[in-house]
Amino acid sequence: MFDLVIGGQSVATATRFPVLNPATGAPVAEAPNATAEDLDRAVEAAEAAFRDLSARPEEERRSLCEAMAAKLEAHAEELAQLLTREQGKPLNGLGSRWELGAAVAWAKHTCTLSLPVKTIQNDNRGTVELHRKPLGVVGSITPWNFPILIAVWHVVPAVLTGNTVVIKPSPYTPLTTLRFVELMNEVLPAGVLNSLSGDDRAVNLGALMSAHPGIRKIVFTGSSETGRKVAASASATMKRLTLEMGGNDAGIVLPDADPKAIAEGVFWGAFINNGQTCAAIKRLYVHEDVYDAVCEELVNYARGVSVGDGTEEGTALGPMQNRMQFDKVSRLVADAKSRGRVLIGGEPGEGLFFPPTIIADLEDGVALVDEEQFGPALPVIKYRDIDDAIARANDSPWGLGGSIWSKDIQKARGLALRLETGSAWVNKHVAIQPDAPFGGVKGSGLGTEFGEEGLQEYTDIQVLSY
Repeated sequence: MFDLVIGGQSVATATRFPVLNPATGAPVAEAPNATAEDLDRAVEAAEAAFRDLSARPEEERRSLCEAMAAKLEAHAEELAQLLTREQGKPLNGLGSRWELGAAVAWAKHTCTLSLPVKTIQNDNRGTVELHRKPLGVVGSITPWNFPILIAVWHVVPAVLTGNTVVIKPSPYTPLTTLRFVELMNEVLPAGVLNSLSGDDRAVNLGALMSAHPGIRKIVFTGSSETGRKVAASASATMKRLTLEMGGNDAGIVLPDADPKAIAEGVFWGAFINNGQTCAAIKRLYVHEDVYDAVCEELVNYARGVSVGDGTEEGTALGPMQNRMQFDKVSRLVADAKSRGRVLIGGEPGEGLFFPPTIIADLEDGVALVDEEQFGPALPVIKYRDIDDAIARANDSPWGLGGSIWSKDIQKARGLALRLETGSAWVNKHVAIQPDAPFGGVKGSGLGTEFGEEGLQEYTDIQVLSY
C-alpha cells in the first residue's frame, strides 16, 4: 500500500490511480491522488521543519544525509525490484541495480561537500564575509526515466544545505519515490521530506507547486516544454529555479576513429535506458572515411543486445516506459524510414517494446534528426568537413551534451570545446559524475547540479560587513 508522507505521517487519499508495468501492461499497484489541500499541508509541514533544520549546524545536517545514504543502500535491492516493475528498465546492466548504485554513490559524495563562510576582506577597514543561507521549502519535480537517481540529486543537496523538500514524482513512476520517501522519513525529522503523487488529471500538482507562495525554489527535471511552463509559473513569486530539460546531443566521429573500438561506447551513449535519457546521443555525425565501417560495427554490436522483460536476469533493454513516448518514437521512425536506410530495427514490437533502431543516410531537417526522440532510435548522418559538422551539431535550440570520438585526444578536446553544450566528452557520452557540475545551455536548462556549484543552487547569498 502506497500513501503520501506529510509531516512524517502516512496520509491516505480519497482516490488512487493505477501504475502499470510497461513490460506487461498489468497494474503494479495503485498510487495516491493528492489534492491541492494535500499540497498546502505538505508545504506547511516543510515550513515548520525548516525552522529547526536550518538552525542546525552543518555537521548535524551532514549526519542526517549520511543516514539517508545508508538507508538507501540498505534497501537498494528492494527499490531496484520495484523500479523495474514500474519503469521497465532491466534489473542488470545499466538498469535498476545500476541506478540504485549510482544513487547511493551520489548521496555519499554529496555528504562530503561543504559551503563554508568565505572571508572577502579582513583588514583595518573591517571584515566582509559571504554566507550561504538555505532558501526554505524546495519543490522537487522528477521525471519517469531515472526516478530514484534524480530524486537523490534533488533531495540530498537540499537537506545538506538546510532546506526542506516536497517531492512530486511522475505519474508514470511514482511508486519507487513514494517508498524512498517512506524510508528516508525513518531517519529524518518529521516534515523535512514530504511526498505527493497524482495522475495530473483532476489536479496538476506540478503547476500548483511552481506557483505556490510557500515554495522558495523549484528543482525540475523533465521536458523543455514543461520546464518553460514551470519557469513562467514560478516567475510570479520570484522562485529560485534549477531546470534540467531536454537535449538533442550530437556525437561526432572523426576520420581517425577506430569503428570497432568505439562501437560499444557509442551504442550505450545513445541507447542507455532505451534512449530515454536527456543527455544521450540523439544524432550521430560520422566522417565519410569511416561512415560505412561505423555503421557496420554499430549494427554488429546492436545484434547482441537482448530486449525483453526487465525482471528477466539476461535482459539488456526493456520496453519503453509509456505509450505516449512509444507513439512519438514510432512516428519519428516511420518518417525516417522513408528518408534513409534502416540498418537494424525500425518496426515497433508488441506492447511497448521497440527494438534498437539505427537509420543511416539521413540529413538535417528530418524529424528524427531535428527533434528529441527520447527513445531507442539513432539517426546516422554522413559529413565531410569537420567545421560543417560542428556547425550542424550547434544548430539546435538545445545544448545539454555532446561528444567527439577520435584517437587524437588533443584534437578532439579542442573540437569538444567548440560545442555549445553544458557538458562535452571525448570518446564517451553521458559520463556524468557527482563531483562534476552538470547542466544545460540554451533551451536545455537553467542552473547547475552536482558538486559545490550544484550545492550553491540551494542557497541565497548574504554578505555580512562589520
